[in-house]
Amino acid sequence: MPEARLALRRIYPLEIRAKDGRTITLRLMEASDRDELLAFARSLPHDDLLFLHIDITLPEVMEQWVRDIEEGRTITVLAEEGGKLTGYGSLHYNEVLWTGHVGEIRVLVGPDYRRLGLGSRLASELFALSKDLGLKKIMVQMTSDQKGARVTFEHLGFRPEALLTDFVLDREGKTRDLLMMSYDIAGLTDIEDVIKDRP
Repeated sequence: MPEARLALRRIYPLEIRAKDGRTITLRLMEASDRDELLAFARSLPHDDLLFLHIDITLPEVMEQWVRDIEEGRTITVLAEEGGKLTGYGSLHYNEVLWTGHVGEIRVLVGPDYRRLGLGSRLASELFALSKDLGLKKIMVQMTSDQKGARVTFEHLGFRPEALLTDFVLDREGKTRDLLMMSYDIAGLTDIEDVIKDRP
């Protein structure tokens, strides 16, 4: 889907307000952001990196991420304050016939910018991008003990699909359960209004 960006109706950069009044800029990731995102990943607490699908602290992984963007398999929205990267949200999809209608959302926000609604806003951007791309369903995955992430996505309307016991192995060799949640995009209401109106 190399022409994916041409189909997007979202306009970036976009300025939003965090819950504490800070102005955050959202924009699409480009190849030139490789080093900044790598530095952001390496600045994160160890626990934040435990259960990512890929080790984003490795330069070769970042190179593949950039290739996926250029080849239309990933769209990444970066969040910045004053030019400083504060978090990102990625939408991953492919053209395999039997899963071509499904996208996967991954969101990661820096420790200093949590509880400000940024994760929810990044997720809402990915919802809108999913609709632009014609996807029918979006998925998220997390360990069952990631309570905050689960609550965030439940507020957005995601529901559990499966719980895979002892499915992931942490760096200490301990197993954890993997929770898979999904959202059917068909009939999706304007998620930005839902977030804005939430107390």
